[in-house]
Amino acid sequence: MSGQRALVTGGAGFLGSHLCDALLAGGWSVVAIDNLLTGRRSNLAHLKNEPRFEFVEKDICQPFNAGKIDYVFHFASPASPVDYTQHGVETLQAGSLGTFHALDLARKYNAKYLVSSTSECYGDPLEHPQKETYWGNVNSVGPRSVYDEAKRFTEAVTMAYHRYYRVDTRIARIFNTYGPRMQLNDGRVVPNFMKQALRGEDLTVYGDGSQTRSFCYVGDEIDGFIRLAKSEEHLPVNIGNPNEFTILECAQYVLKITDSKSKIRYEALPPDDPKQRRPDITKARKLLGWEPTIDLESGLKMSLEYFRKAVVEEAP
Repeated sequence: MSGQRALVTGGAGFLGSHLCDALLAGGWSVVAIDNLLTGRRSNLAHLKNEPRFEFVEKDICQPFNAGKIDYVFHFASPASPVDYTQHGVETLQAGSLGTFHALDLARKYNAKYLVSSTSECYGDPLEHPQKETYWGNVNSVGPRSVYDEAKRFTEAVTMAYHRYYRVDTRIARIFNTYGPRMQLNDGRVVPNFMKQALRGEDLTVYGDGSQTRSFCYVGDEIDGFIRLAKSEEHLPVNIGNPNEFTILECAQYVLKITDSKSKIRYEALPPDDPKQRRPDITKARKLLGWEPTIDLESGLKMSLEYFRKAVVEEAP
């Protein structure tokens, strides 16, 4: 795949910017498109002198053309609870209009296509762990529905373009990912805990902290995307860490690696917050030869310096 030209929508975001790095390291030329609603130019600042990289500030909900490309990676969407709650309509537009435009570009240039979907497609799952064949338990009118249903629609459009127009598509269902370049105030578990611990504030745990998540370090996640991109699989594939932790356990890991004296404060559980979330990655293991290699404590340590710097930069 070296020497080819890729388009990354949402390329200034947390995952999109790491994907740009990986593609460039693999010999690709990369065009990143982002309207900077939730993405940040600083995530790409280290690429300003890279001749094989181009950044275009553009809203993909408007028709666009990035020129001849060999691969489209569609990663544009608000993804954190804070962002998709604040930008609900824009989230739905990115999953619908933005997906149509990204797929139209792949179709126009006969390019391959990979879209980042989400474990939110499973909702508050009644099956545990979640296999790709599980259809989910989703509240289509709840406060999280702007994100959940946007991604479910994204998957439907992607499969329609594959079936009707023979676009060469792939779907990655992402489970909780963390690492450097996450927004400090995006409402997700790891940035929240890191920020609070480093400031000496109480760590906010919702409910009793017994709800579970499966945390995948960003480097492992990107490796899974690249492997899926090279595969011939068109149906969804779970790309996440099958090792499950309670939210309380994650908080305790953060306190340990930051050496923080912060306490834990419990608050009410938000509506439709999933009680458990863990991927069955049997398919990824068999199909891609992929599974995560970085455990939660190691990944948090690898992320610590970034969060330290982010907390200092945010201070008044």
